Amino acid sequence: MAIRQARARLEARRARSEENGKKRLANRMALCKNVVHMQVRVVAFVLAGGKGTRLSPLTKERAKPAVPFGGRYRIVDFVLSNLVNSGIYSIYVLIQFKSQSLLQHLRDGWEVNSLLKEYFIIPVPAQMRTADENWYRGTADAIYQNINLIEQADPHYVAIFGADHIYRMNIREMLEYHMHKRAQATVAAIPTDRVHAAELGVIETASDNSIIGFHEKRPDAPSMPGDPKRVFASMGNYIFSTNLLVRELIADAQNPASSHDFGRDILPSLVGRAPLFAYDFQSNRIPGDPVTQEAYWRDVGTLDAYYEANMDLRAVSPALNLYNRQWPLRTAGYQDAPAKFVFDEQGRRGQAIDSIVAGGTILAGGFVRGSVLGRNVRVHTGAVVEDSVIFDNCDIGARAKVRRAILEKNVRVAEGEEIGYDLERDRRRERCTVTESGIVVVEGRRSQVEVATVLV
Repeated sequence: MAIRQARARLEARRARSEENGKKRLANRMALCKNVVHMQVRVVAFVLAGGKGTRLSPLTKERAKPAVPFGGRYRIVDFVLSNLVNSGIYSIYVLIQFKSQSLLQHLRDGWEVNSLLKEYFIIPVPAQMRTADENWYRGTADAIYQNINLIEQADPHYVAIFGADHIYRMNIREMLEYHMHKRAQATVAAIPTDRVHAAELGVIETASDNSIIGFHEKRPDAPSMPGDPKRVFASMGNYIFSTNLLVRELIADAQNPASSHDFGRDILPSLVGRAPLFAYDFQSNRIPGDPVTQEAYWRDVGTLDAYYEANMDLRAVSPALNLYNRQWPLRTAGYQDAPAKFVFDEQGRRGQAIDSIVAGGTILAGGFVRGSVLGRNVRVHTGAVVEDSVIFDNCDIGARAKVRRAILEKNVRVAEGEEIGYDLERDRRRERCTVTESGIVVVEGRRSQVEVATVLV
């Protein structure tokens, strides 16, 4: 009798637990449904005007967002793909320094020919709307000088994202988080080993990820709650509720002591005055990725960091997945022929191992290992390319050898020449840079521009 009663009580407790679990699940689903299906107006600003001086000579003729990456892409393609894949189609790209290459790429790859007027990707040059007609003085000033675009669109939310990092991000999840938290501003943050705190903008948070402080490049910056070995590093990506953003931009523009930057001025000034939250980038999930896929973000601000990010692509299962058809990395659609590997003779066999090879490239008896090759590259008989990044239209002569190098567009490596084998010799070369880690960067020549002829 006692056993039956105990079993009955256990069954009743189990039934109540299941019922409570169903209710909690229903509540979560209802919340998600309300957030997902709520129609909100979002306009995005992509900050693409940076000089990228630490990436010189790759930025000698182009802005940092226009630097090639991964054989066929440009750095700016990552943020634009993230926005479009997330369903954010109203995008202004703010440009400034050395913008011609970027403008051409936006024209070739990102012109939106749509019947829907709210779908657009528009490059916006510096408007010089301030009284003294300045160029952009900081990230906040860049948005302030285009505040008329916000006022004309009258969105619920404004997404402000940089254009100089390599990452994939489902921005819709960050927007849902911002709405769920009833935040006025949300900052994308990535957990980082605290030994790097002296190099980063660190966000101090409470246990619920509300922001209680900002610390710029401080080795003693506070760690993440419950994780003393890591700090929350700002990714420089923000979502603002529109009314707050407009009000703070106007106030900041009138402050002569401000450097007019979001990370240094506007966001720190909001602590304690408005609900601010950090969005943990590691919680972000990309549709179509396996559950075990970790979030990937790289700051390619230096030549060594840029080189390593390209090298990440060589892995059998790369941390940066370019092959997810549900989350495509979009770029310009060039009419290139397929890559080709020719000759099958001893000492004259065109082949590539653990490498990425873009369209139009021909390995004519050359050997490539652990490298990223751009469009229309030629690798001739007996040539060897290892652990290198080769931009478009390069020509590697017969029996030439290239190792741990970045070759800019249009570089011609002479027959039998060696690059990356004698660093002292490479340092003495014209148009050649060697980084601290020994990466050899060779400048290319300007591409020829075809112009129309006129009959006279």
